[in-house]
Amino acid sequence: AVNLSARQFREANICRQVDDILRETGLLPEQLELEITESMLIDDMVKAIRTLEQFRDMGLTLSMDDFGTGYSSLSYLKRFPIHSLKVDQSFIRELTEHSQDAAIVTAIITLARSLGLKVVAEGVENAAQLAFLRERHCDLVQGYLISRPLPPEAFARFVQTPPAAGTTATETETPR
Repeated sequence: AVNLSARQFREANICRQVDDILRETGLLPEQLELEITESMLIDDMVKAIRTLEQFRDMGLTLSMDDFGTGYSSLSYLKRFPIHSLKVDQSFIRELTEHSQDAAIVTAIITLARSLGLKVVAEGVENAAQLAFLRERHCDLVQGYLISRPLPPEAFARFVQTPPAAGTTATETETPR
C-alpha cells in the first residue's frame, strides 16, 4: 500500500502519474493499493470523487486510512468508491480497556462489512487486541504484534514464509 499525500492527491495529473509508474515498474494495477485520508477528500468533493473513480477504473484498490479521526461523515462511505477502511490505531490502542473504543471499533467493523468494505485495524500490538478483532471478524490487522518494520530482504522472506503459528515476524525475522 502507498499513502498519497494531500498535495499529491490534488495534482491535476495524479492518475496519469500513477499509470506511468505502473507501466515503468510492470506492477499490475490490482497489486497496488492507494491509501487516502478522510480530510484529503473534503476540500473539493466533486474532484475527489472523480479522481477516486479514475483510480478505481484503472483497477487500483483504494483504502480510507485513519478512519474515524477525520470528519467521518457516513455519507462519504457511500459516495467514495473505496474498497476498505483502515481503523486508526488511536481506537485500537486501548481497545480492551475502554468500552467506548470497543464500541466504536465494533460499529466500524459492522458498518463496513454491511457496505461490502474490508476492514483493516492499525496498530495491533497485543494478543488481546487481536482476539477482540478476530471475534468481530475484522478482515486484516497490522501492527507490531504482526511485525515491526522490516528491511527489504527480511520483508521478502516474511512474505514468502509467514511466521509459524503463535509467533510473529518480529520474533522470527527482525534482525536484532
